[in-house]
Amino acid sequence: MNKLERLQSRIGTIADCGIITDDVNRRYFTGMKSSAGILLVFPEESVFVIDFRYIEKAKKTVRDCRVVLESSSPMEQIKEILSTHNAKSAAVDSETCTVSQLNMYREKLGVDISDSNEFAKAIREIRLVKTQDEINKIISAQRIAEAGFEYMLDFIKVGKTEKEVRLALDFYMLSHGAEALSFDTIALSGKNTSLPHGVPSDKVIENGDFVLMDFGAVVDGYHSDMTRTVCVGRPTEEMERVYNIVLRAQEAALSQLKAGMSGYDFDKIARDIISAEGYGDNFGHSLGHGVGVEIHENPVASPTRKNIIPENSVITVEPGIYIEDKFGVRIEDFAVVKADGCEDLTLADKKLIIL
Repeated sequence: MNKLERLQSRIGTIADCGIITDDVNRRYFTGMKSSAGILLVFPEESVFVIDFRYIEKAKKTVRDCRVVLESSSPMEQIKEILSTHNAKSAAVDSETCTVSQLNMYREKLGVDISDSNEFAKAIREIRLVKTQDEINKIISAQRIAEAGFEYMLDFIKVGKTEKEVRLALDFYMLSHGAEALSFDTIALSGKNTSLPHGVPSDKVIENGDFVLMDFGAVVDGYHSDMTRTVCVGRPTEEMERVYNIVLRAQEAALSQLKAGMSGYDFDKIARDIISAEGYGDNFGHSLGHGVGVEIHENPVASPTRKNIIPENSVITVEPGIYIEDKFGVRIEDFAVVKADGCEDLTLADKKLIIL
């Protein structure tokens, strides 16, 4: 079954119809990027109502559902479609539907509108397990990011600013096939690397600085995500020791990742190594998160999550140590989870690179 058929097979246990209006899920199920449109999911078919700006594109690109031109009275049109399908109830995506949208549907559609989490849960359970086509797109995005990293190894020098590093990396990815950036690129140096999600500044890179870059590219709606920490000039013994602890924790977690383990147990592999070395309080974020049509998806690996990591999900592995006002190190790959292990999608070197 394709993605929409999988959702259609589940909607009947939730409501007579599911309503999807957010950009991400609309693109995920139709395959078409647009800033508008309403996807109606019934057990027997799905109907994509789209306005004149996108109708030509939709007719050429949307294959798994019926495409309908939006009328001048879209709510009346949707009400009629619901009536045609004998729908008495409809469910919205509780994670993306706004209160104003919910109130409008209840006022104008003439059916019972459910705001339970069941429809949202079904959508995200389908998105959780990736098809090979989705994985291929994620890999394509990752290869662009990795090429950008290789380019930056020649670009990063004493005297460059964090903003210059970010702009150069962003320009490389966007000019080499990325349709967008996965998120606002993080490029930090020196003491600023102790800020896990710091914002690039005008700080100049100095000799002996760590430079931390967290970045990713988007291809056909699918994201990549990676972090590398390099050193400009010789690192101190402490810097080198911390780097190797993070690397050991990351490689241990990757070596043990497999389908069926919990997010808690996966996180614990890396956290125990870092804690045993005395840096437990310096690793304050989760080990990983899912990646797909959004940069942060399920599954999640953290000390508070007991969720099971399923086969063919994609998850990041990104332990870090951050020492306030000194430096920080994070190393991030991401991998496809398999029944008996995982496939690391990140090919970029992880040894400590000294520029």
